[in-house]
Amino acid sequence: MRRVLLVDDDAGLREALCQSLELAEYDTVPAGSFVVAKDHITPAFEGVILSDIRMPGRDGFHLLDHAQQVDPDLPVILLTGVGDIPMAVRALGAGAFAFLEKPCATEDLLKVLDRALKARAMVLENRRFKSQLETGDPAARMLFGNSALAEALRTQVRQVAGSTADVLIIGPQGSGISKVAEVIHLSSPRAKAPFEKRAARSLDRAALREVFGRAEGGVLFIDGIADLPADSQLDLLDLLDAGHGVRLIAGAVDGLDQPFAEGRVTADLYYRLNVHVVRIPALSERPEDIPVLFRHYVDQAAEQAGITPPEISPDHAAALMAQSWPGNARSLMSAAMRFVLGMPEEVARNSEQGLAAQMAQVERSLLIAALSRQNGRASEAAKQLKLPRKTLYDKLARYGIKPEDYRR
Repeated sequence: MRRVLLVDDDAGLREALCQSLELAEYDTVPAGSFVVAKDHITPAFEGVILSDIRMPGRDGFHLLDHAQQVDPDLPVILLTGVGDIPMAVRALGAGAFAFLEKPCATEDLLKVLDRALKARAMVLENRRFKSQLETGDPAARMLFGNSALAEALRTQVRQVAGSTADVLIIGPQGSGISKVAEVIHLSSPRAKAPFEKRAARSLDRAALREVFGRAEGGVLFIDGIADLPADSQLDLLDLLDAGHGVRLIAGAVDGLDQPFAEGRVTADLYYRLNVHVVRIPALSERPEDIPVLFRHYVDQAAEQAGITPPEISPDHAAALMAQSWPGNARSLMSAAMRFVLGMPEEVARNSEQGLAAQMAQVERSLLIAALSRQNGRASEAAKQLKLPRKTLYDKLARYGIKPEDYRR
């Protein structure tokens, strides 16, 4: 969210600045004094502060000191009409993100605001990531992302984990089906019971019976269930019905409808598994989760390599979001390993477009993701993105996006 807390005691200048920022599509929160502004200054504030220095009573330096105490990572940009070098040095030494003289060219101001907002977004993202790691909830610890789709996946995983019913996990190639199966097991009352994982195509009747015995009282996860031999499918159903206390979790890339239509999955197995289905969304549906996942994979890769994790700049994160990642989590994981080793070729190729083109791709992907989530309903997508409807339609026209293309 492009939010700016604007603090200036001059009502005329404050209103003019608000109009300029709103025309540039910033969400502006005006305040005429420190007293009015301080209630907005919290560790959870998603934006940045733009404040005049010379104000009656508590001035911009007092506001800066207060913001530093509340959250040292909250960017504060200071403005003054009578600035000099000592004042600038004092402002930056006290922790200001930037110091600008009034009147300031709008283009220069917007550049500084954009840098500050990117820095703020990265700080909040890293905090959410750390919070997820520290929680004892396996779904929060292991299934990363801040999007509504990521939260819906975690909620669904917790719900099915609490039951004893068989589960089918579906998702695109490389989306982490086996990982979700493990999270369901760890979140269930059977978390300390056996968790046996096998590829379907390796399970002839003898192998199936052997692994079923090992999973007694726990969970048997069969990945690629559509590849299970026909006679093994019949044996599997018999074993499940015999009451050995084994819960079945099955994985299927893109689901079972096509394999069932082709006769590769029996009707009994198809209808048994199609009751409790957990779907993993593709990265292209939730581009806002890409930086969070990438940070996690970079930390893992750096730990394996025995080196300090490299910093991920806001521009680098934007370049990652501008890509479609058809290989999903698996390809993002490979990119993280190459990034740690100093070989980020995907981002290097993308960065050749220039930052403006990269950001346009990010914006386009976010618009498409919102339309997909809202079944092509542009008005609902506008609400979700917190955009005026006219602004949304202008952006859709700019990128040649038709809402009707995303209706299911």
